[in-house]
Amino acid sequence: MDESKVLTDLETVSGTLLNSYIDEWKNQGKKVLGYNCSYFPEEIVHAAGLLPFRIRATGCTETTLADSFLARANCSFARACLEHLLQGRYDFLDAAIFVYSCDHMCTAHNSWKALGKLPLIENIISVPHTITEYGRKWYREEIGNIKEKIEEQFDVTITDDGLKAAIIACNETQRLQKRLYELRKGNSPPITGSQSLSVLVADSSMPKDEYNRLLRALIGKLETDEGVSGYDCRLMVSGSVIDNPAMLTIIEDSGGLVVSDTLCFGARRSFREPIREDGDPLDAIADRYYSQIQCPRMFDSYPERFDSALELARQANVEGVILQSIRNCDIHGIDNVMLERDFEKQGIPVLVLEREYDALADAGRIKTRVQAFLERIGA
Repeated sequence: MDESKVLTDLETVSGTLLNSYIDEWKNQGKKVLGYNCSYFPEEIVHAAGLLPFRIRATGCTETTLADSFLARANCSFARACLEHLLQGRYDFLDAAIFVYSCDHMCTAHNSWKALGKLPLIENIISVPHTITEYGRKWYREEIGNIKEKIEEQFDVTITDDGLKAAIIACNETQRLQKRLYELRKGNSPPITGSQSLSVLVADSSMPKDEYNRLLRALIGKLETDEGVSGYDCRLMVSGSVIDNPAMLTIIEDSGGLVVSDTLCFGARRSFREPIREDGDPLDAIADRYYSQIQCPRMFDSYPERFDSALELARQANVEGVILQSIRNCDIHGIDNVMLERDFEKQGIPVLVLEREYDALADAGRIKTRVQAFLERIGA
C-alpha cells in the first residue's frame, strides 16, 4: 500500500456521495442501505451483509426542487438531502431507513415516503428524548423490530455471530479513530481539522474492513510525519451536522487549527465506550447507542454533555470554541446558548455562529467572524 496516498483516498471518498468502493460493492451484487442519524446501529446492517451509508448532502449548493416540498423554516441540511433525492443522487441506495432524530428530518422523511423514489424500511426508528431504563428497553425493542424489517426487506438472516463480528469490526474503527484524535492533541498535530473530518466522514460510505485498513495505514504514517505549525489558535468546533470539510477549511484558512470537536460525524460517535463483545449482541448495541451519543436531542443529558465537551477541550489544549448551528436547527441553537455560558465561565472564549448548510455560499461572512474571534483570543 502506498501510505502517502491513503489520506487522498479517504478525502476522495468523503468528498463525493458515490465512490469507487460503493461501485465495487454494487458490482458484486451487494446492497446498500441508507440511514440518517448516529442513533442508527450500523452493526445490524453489517451483520446483514449490507453496506450502511449515512445520508449526507455533500455537493448540494441549492434546494430549488426540495423547497417545493419543505418550507424554508426547515433546516437547509434536511432540504439539501431531499434535493439530492429528487435529483436522483441517491439512486445507488437499495433502501433507506430514518431515525426520528429531529422534527426537520422527520418532515423530510415524510416527503421521501410520499415521493416513493426510493424504498423506505417501513418503521421510522423512535428514540426517547430522555435517558431512563424504560427508554433503554424501548430503544432495544425498536432496534429488534428494525433487525426483523431489514431481514424481511433484503431476504437475509442476521445471526448473533454476525452481530458479534460486526461489533468487533466497529469497535476496532472506534479505537483507531480515538488514536487519530490523540495525535491531534500535540503542539504540532500531524493532520488538520478539515483533513481529520474527511477521514471520519469516509467511514460512513465504505466497507468497514477497507476503512479500517486505510485508517490503520494512515495512523502509522501520521505517527512519523512532521506536524502542522504556524497556526494562531487551537480550536474546538461543536454544533449542527458538518459533513463537508469546507466549513473547517474556512476556519483554518483564517488562522485557527481545529484540534477537537463534538460533531456527529466526529467525536460524538467516536468517543463512546466500545460495545460489549459478550452476551446478547442487541442488548449490548442498545446500551451503547441509547445512552452514550450525547446529542442535544436528549433533553435531560446537558450536564453530562457539557462535562464531556469540556474534557475534550482541555485534553486538546483548546483556546477557543466555535459553536455553529444551521439556521432553524432548534436543538443545537438552544444547546449552544447553554454551552456558550458554561464554556465562558470556564475561561474558554466562544464564538456562536449561525449558518446555512452550504458554508461556501457564506464563506466571506464566516471567515470575517472567525478572524475577529481569533483577534479577541490573541488580545
